[in-house]
Amino acid sequence: MPKVGSRRPSVTIADVAEAAGVSRATVSRVMNGRASVDAQISARVRDAATTLKYRPSNIARSLSLGRTETVALVVPELANPMFQHVLSGLTDAAALHGYRVLVADTAQSPEDEAAIALEARLRCDAVVLVSPRMPESQLIDLVRQASPVVLVNRDSPDASAPSITVNYRTGAAAVVRHLVDLGHRRVVYLAGPTGSISDARRREGLHEVAAAVADLDIVEVPGGATVAAGYGALHRVLATRATAVVAFNDLAAFGLLAALNQAGVAVPGDLSVTGFDDIELAQYSTPSLTTAAVPQHELGRHAWQELHAVINAQDDHASAATCFEPRLEVRASTGPVPRSVADGGLAPIAPEHDTPLAAPATVRSADAREASAVPATPRWRRDGDAAVLEWSQEPLARYEAGDRLPPVHSRRPFLHPVHTLGGVVVTDSGPLDHRHHYGVSMAVPDVNGTSYWGGRTFVRDVGPTLLDNHGRQVSAGAWVDAQDAHVLHDAVRWHDADDVPQLEENRTLSAHLVDDTAWALAWRSVLRADHGAVTIGSPATNGRPGAGYGGWFWRLPISDSSAVLSEHGEGEQAAHGSTSRWLAFVQRRGDVTSTWLALQHGRPRPWFVRAAEYPGAGPALAWDEPLKVPAGGTVEVGLTTVQVDGALTLQEAAALAARVGDVR
Repeated sequence: MPKVGSRRPSVTIADVAEAAGVSRATVSRVMNGRASVDAQISARVRDAATTLKYRPSNIARSLSLGRTETVALVVPELANPMFQHVLSGLTDAAALHGYRVLVADTAQSPEDEAAIALEARLRCDAVVLVSPRMPESQLIDLVRQASPVVLVNRDSPDASAPSITVNYRTGAAAVVRHLVDLGHRRVVYLAGPTGSISDARRREGLHEVAAAVADLDIVEVPGGATVAAGYGALHRVLATRATAVVAFNDLAAFGLLAALNQAGVAVPGDLSVTGFDDIELAQYSTPSLTTAAVPQHELGRHAWQELHAVINAQDDHASAATCFEPRLEVRASTGPVPRSVADGGLAPIAPEHDTPLAAPATVRSADAREASAVPATPRWRRDGDAAVLEWSQEPLARYEAGDRLPPVHSRRPFLHPVHTLGGVVVTDSGPLDHRHHYGVSMAVPDVNGTSYWGGRTFVRDVGPTLLDNHGRQVSAGAWVDAQDAHVLHDAVRWHDADDVPQLEENRTLSAHLVDDTAWALAWRSVLRADHGAVTIGSPATNGRPGAGYGGWFWRLPISDSSAVLSEHGEGEQAAHGSTSRWLAFVQRRGDVTSTWLALQHGRPRPWFVRAAEYPGAGPALAWDEPLKVPAGGTVEVGLTTVQVDGALTLQEAAALAARVGDVR
């Protein structure tokens, strides 16, 4: 019995040779995978090795073959998820050929890159050099000394070193064209690290679009490749008065988003933000990030493919250069240019306190409107995946499919932005206080346990809780009425939390002018329980008194003041829970005032109203009792809203409601 701590004698190649009845050279050839050994002898050697539990020494094998069967990956900063995915792709591909990967981090120091790469090469069979920032002359020397080398994110200065690159130029161009299509004409480029070749390529793409779009102004702001760099660029970005930002990468964009959120700058309401790379977190940020997607894992896998060909002298299989094309991923962080800027105003600057910015006000005068020849009725038109309501060549409302909203916000079609005739915005989307509020939509907290409201769900005896019970409303693709362009139709299917169809909705939105200061929007939704009976609930029916919200909901923007009017008088308390036929908000932002009035069709439902906490309202489907809809049954929701330039008194609002009701 061996003593405690004594080492068991290791099995040697001689032991295997003796057991198999062959020479040690034969065992070596079998273990090294040589094909020159007879198949029967090879099988006998492997059986003996298995029986004896023999494991060949990697060090001895490396000395015998002249190889370590390891390769080095040299990166500027391993903390960057982009480089982590390149590492993952390289590791996965190399492992299939028995190779391991060692990693060297240059800590973003171009001065140390060459020395670190050469030191890594002494310990490995080859080097994969990712995003090197050293000068061209130094890179040429390094490639010659450290060969075999494969370059990622850098063109090769030497034909012996294959390169794998990304077309950052076309990727950046696609991003800025997307912003141009949304109306942005002053765009910040939050630049990358000094000496970064991929940063230079991005600049080329941005300037290419700027040369083609005469009124596009691109302003470069120093940044970097980290979250901290983006966060620290807040005031420099806002000082440019741009309406959109193209960040060097997703990390810098995340940092800027965090700083904007803390400063009370709405994204994309006040400022659109884009990134680059599409790292995994991009789709989960708040708001989800529009970015150019790079095949990061594939870069690493392809780097191994080229490196393996060079290591094995397979020159006919190695490619001198391979270039991947990015793909634009449009998400919630980009939107139309703010209306005030489109009309000639300035983008917002950072506030000095932690409150949301007021919504943009108008700069378009009534005299200008009267001087132009205008149609009698606003008209809808398709705009890509969306629909836009226009009057006098100016957009009044935009209808979005909502399929790019974060799942936790309960994806749904919505209207935003909605303007008065004078250009005042009367909706809000993704506000700081409730990120899951999106303009005007059908938002219901509880349909058979599925939330179509977004955000947290009220749980009895627990309180507001974030549950994984979010459904989604899928638009069939809104279409303009063939006979009357002032009418927009949509067919919306409601899918529950398990993605099973739950409700079918026919939705109609129509618009008309009231007078030269106001226009009306009629919304009619018919919900059908075609897939079985449903029970519609609310936080109130689940145990939270007064919180009977759910149904058609209009989120207004934060303002300096919001006064609530109804048949029951002035104030939020008088309107909340009432069955007033109409409801109005009078809002002031600076020296601009507007009035929003909503009139219910048919028998009024109780109003859910918020003004002090945030401005928003809608008639409740389940105020204090659940609404039960039998299989095949229907629920109809109908309202007409009037968007007015100027402030109305209680008497004027009542008269306008009566007038609109008579017309309807």
